[in-house]
This record gives sequence, structure tokens and C-alpha cells, in this order.
Amino acid sequence: MQPLYPDIKPYACHALAVDDTHTLHVEESGTPDGLPALFVHGGPGAGCDASSRCYFDPTLYRIVTFDQRGCGRSTPFASLENNSTWHLVEDMERIREQLGIDKWLLFGGSWGSTLALAYAQKHPDRVLGLVLRGIFLCRPQEFHWFYQEGASRLFPDYWQDYLAPIPPAERGELMQAYYRRLTGEDQIAQMQAAKAWAGWEGRTATLRPNHEVVERFHERALSIARIECHYFVNDAFLEPNQLLRDMERIAHLPGIIVHGRYDVICPLDNAWALHQAWPNSELQIIRDAGHSAGEPGIVDALVRATDAMARRLLRLPNGGDA
Repeated sequence: MQPLYPDIKPYACHALAVDDTHTLHVEESGTPDGLPALFVHGGPGAGCDASSRCYFDPTLYRIVTFDQRGCGRSTPFASLENNSTWHLVEDMERIREQLGIDKWLLFGGSWGSTLALAYAQKHPDRVLGLVLRGIFLCRPQEFHWFYQEGASRLFPDYWQDYLAPIPPAERGELMQAYYRRLTGEDQIAQMQAAKAWAGWEGRTATLRPNHEVVERFHERALSIARIECHYFVNDAFLEPNQLLRDMERIAHLPGIIVHGRYDVICPLDNAWALHQAWPNSELQIIRDAGHSAGEPGIVDALVRATDAMARRLLRLPNGGDA
């Protein structure tokens, strides 16, 4: 198994004001004149951490990480104001321009795969290729599966804890019931809902129980729950089936898709449908893995994928034009 690259420290940090409300935390790591790559974190609302930099060979890549609106070290924390998919897409473009990058590789998992696809389809001429993990197409059936009925049948014990903050009379529309509490004035009810929402996701993220993963979700519970629920009750601000519909815009770009066979949060049919709509993609189904980017088989596949993309793109003329 290929492990993560060793921990490195960023060589530059930026506070980028993208509007009158939001300021993004942006970091650069690796080699300043290396192949530019943008790490697009999940959630939405999860933020980046030190491991976000470690999927890339730091001698080959100029690694850019950023905390999306409302999470991590971006401010204001857990804010829903001016926070949508298309705000984030334009934030990514603003970062690219600010850092003087012509084109870059996109690396995203879970919600990060959603956002990476949305950005690539909006700005295909700025993308060299994509490495995507735990594909999340944000269709109504995905939201229903995980937050209303479906995954509940695989984890009925964990599901009871997810249901606990919501009275039986409101359980017919669970996302809406959560949204009322996560955006309400009662801070105790808000935190109870946030911990239940994030705990459900953390406990189902790995094939085998992983206390550290659950703890990370609990530590970020408020931003994850508020921002995810805000996005999901609004269908992620996407038109029906938009990401698959618009794949022709990026059909020419190379892509590597990594997906756990037993991913309960984002079932494998997401990745399968994307691969079928993307002739220039390679799909790697990881036999002994669920959803988390930290599972050994997923780590192995992702590190090998970024290595392969570096070899492919750095061999091309004109700085890797795709």
C-alpha cells in the first residue's frame, strides 16, 4: 500500500477577501514552480487539515488548499450568507487568478468531487485534469438515500441517534426538520442537531469503525451540519442532473475516479454513472473501503493517481496543456 506523503508545512498563507462578508484561508505547499493542483475539500463545511497536502508529491506539485466559505479558518464561521455552489466556484477562480496560475489539476472527494466537477464544467479551459474520490452527484436520490431512507436500513443503530433530535411528527422530511433547528435561535437545539447530523456521517464514513474519523466530524459538527443542510435542502444549487448533463464540456479532460466498493454515504452508482458519461476517465473501485479518504486502499489509489497525473501532465508540451 502506498501511504500518504510525509507532512509538510505551507510555504505561503493568504487571507483572501472574496466579498464584504467572507475571507478565505488559502495555503500553498510543495514546489512553487511545480504542477499546480487545487485540493477541494468535502462537506461542504469540513475544511482542510494537514493531511490535505499529503496526497501529492511535494517535489512535483504546487499544492493549493483552501477552506471554503464558513468553515475551517475562513471567516465568518458557519455562515450561510452568500454561500452557494456558484459562490464557491467563483472563489476557486479568484484564487487561481490571485496566485497567477494558468491551469491546474483538481483533486476533490465527496462534496469536493461535486464542486470540482461544477468548476471544471464552468471553466474547462482552466483545468488540466481531475482526480476525484467518493463521487457525489447531488441528485435527489442521493439526499434521500442518506438523509431520509436507505442507508438507515444498513445502520439502524446509528440511525436512531440521527433521528433522536427530531420529533416523530417531523420525520417525514428530515432534512427540512434539521434545517429548522440548524438555522434557528435555540443554540442548544442547534448544537444537538449538529452533533447528531455530523455523528451520523462520521460513523458511516468508513468500512470499519474508526473513532478518529468520528471525532473529526464531531469537532467540525456545526459548520458541517449547518452548511451541508443549507446546500442539500437547496439541491446543492444545481439544476436536475446537471453534472452528468454537462459532462460533454469536460469530456476531453483526463480523469481518475477512486471509489470505495462499500461507500454508504455516496453509493458506487454515482461513480459508475460519472464514468459512463466520461470516456476519458479511469474508474478504480476499491474493494475493501467505504467513503473516507483516509482508508488505506483509498489513500493508496489517490496517491498513485496524483503520481500518474504528474507523469502524464509533465510530459506534455507547453507546460501540460490538456
